[in-house]
Amino acid sequence: MNVRADDDTETETDRPAGNSRTLTLTVCSAAIGGTFQYGYNLSIINAPTNHIQRFINDTYWERWGTGLDTSQVTLLWTVIVSAFSLGGLTGALLAGPMAVRCGRKNSLLLNNSFLFLGAVLALTSRAARSVEMIVLARLLVGVNAGVSMNVQPMYFGESAPKHLRGAVAFSSAVFTAFGIFLGQVVGLTELLGTEPLWPYLLASNALPGLLQLLTLPWFPESPRYLLMDRGNKEACARALGRFRGGADFSLEMEEMLQEHADAGGATAKSQTPWDLFSNRSLHPQLRTVMAASSAMMLCGNDSIYFYASYIFLAAGIPMEKVQYVSIGTGACEFTAAVVCNLLIERVGRRVLLSGGYALMAVWALVFTLALTLQGYSVPGMPYLSMVCVFCYILSFGMGPAGVTGILPAEIFDQTARPAAYMVAGSLMWINLLIVGMAFPFIVSYLDALCFIPFCCVCVAASLFVGLTLPETKGRTLAEITAEFDRRNLLKKGPEKQGPEPMKEQYQLGKALSLTTVDPEAQWSHRVKKNDIECLCD
Repeated sequence: MNVRADDDTETETDRPAGNSRTLTLTVCSAAIGGTFQYGYNLSIINAPTNHIQRFINDTYWERWGTGLDTSQVTLLWTVIVSAFSLGGLTGALLAGPMAVRCGRKNSLLLNNSFLFLGAVLALTSRAARSVEMIVLARLLVGVNAGVSMNVQPMYFGESAPKHLRGAVAFSSAVFTAFGIFLGQVVGLTELLGTEPLWPYLLASNALPGLLQLLTLPWFPESPRYLLMDRGNKEACARALGRFRGGADFSLEMEEMLQEHADAGGATAKSQTPWDLFSNRSLHPQLRTVMAASSAMMLCGNDSIYFYASYIFLAAGIPMEKVQYVSIGTGACEFTAAVVCNLLIERVGRRVLLSGGYALMAVWALVFTLALTLQGYSVPGMPYLSMVCVFCYILSFGMGPAGVTGILPAEIFDQTARPAAYMVAGSLMWINLLIVGMAFPFIVSYLDALCFIPFCCVCVAASLFVGLTLPETKGRTLAEITAEFDRRNLLKKGPEKQGPEPMKEQYQLGKALSLTTVDPEAQWSHRVKKNDIECLCD
């Protein structure tokens, strides 16, 4: 039995009439110094590759009186690139405790300290003749990206109304793609991609961080954090009032208070990753998040940005045209993310995620065929290879790029959400590091078949998501949890199912209306609409 009679049917209370510019401006302010930084710092390192490699060799010569061979320079360059992923892993582990202790908004503000220190190190590295400063700068920038990639979707998912939750949370992916695109543009040789200016290119990420510091303090904290973590009902009501722009949020407030009561009220404590692994009832959700987060990096999409020039040179693109073709990849993902942002509340999460991976698998096979025929000098294959790369990125941007970051916010409650993002973020950065370091060797040993491993990942991810993930569009956390429980019970066998879960049990304001509960205890957990209106006043 489905939890909702009609998932696509929304009542008047599901879709508030009000409209607030505050939520839109909050999204822009948080994202420009958040996931935008991840995409920006992912792409700007590609343009000065040759300049930094030459700097590595020159610095080694000045210190030791001898130069490095090509393999040694490549190894040091790989260390610089990989430092970003190692920093991201550190940031992912820091994000959970920061989000709980400092709040979602304050965590994003404090996160800029890593960014500014990294920018200073990058800007002064050439004057100091220090390759180590570049490595440390990339490490700190990675920490910044790791924190923002986890905290920002959490902040958005907790601040948006239910009918806009997916679109608002997906804006994280839009700003990531925008950062990739803008980083490629700024890295052009006509701008900051020249040999004298590469330190300024690496330090240019400080400007978006400064913009966030000047704007984000004016916007509210996450309402759910204020209520469930801080126990401040008045501050929660004020934040909801600003985010909803005058719309009636009484039922939304009731839902949050009910969720807070179900979680233990004031005695509820934030869970750790170990708590998630120890709680068998959360294993289905945890498996889904772990699989989706791992697949997002193991699909090989980000390798295209790390090694874009190598891919296009192998596809037959002239060296002088590579930088302009690379901009096309960023523009492609940005366009796909914008389109998906408009579709996510219509199509749903599962279709976009599973369908995106399925399309990526198809284009990986076509790309492999094109590279194979290119080895036999078949005309037009280099251009077909380039088209396949664009379509691969387009398919990634249409689903996996944004939906993956939404899942922990939608399928875990307030106490488990930070820990879930810690697990998901750690897996993302570990797998990004593995793929980033392994991709050159994959290309070296597999040559034209280099995308076959990624194709296998995409097929497996598409099947797993399609079979295990319930649709979360427009559903409350209680409804999503009930669907996970129902699927899990079916897998264990009908003899262990027991009675079907009652729909009323998961409806707003009725989560404790079981016959085994004392009526007075039930009423003590109910929230009267008049009380909420008093809070708003």
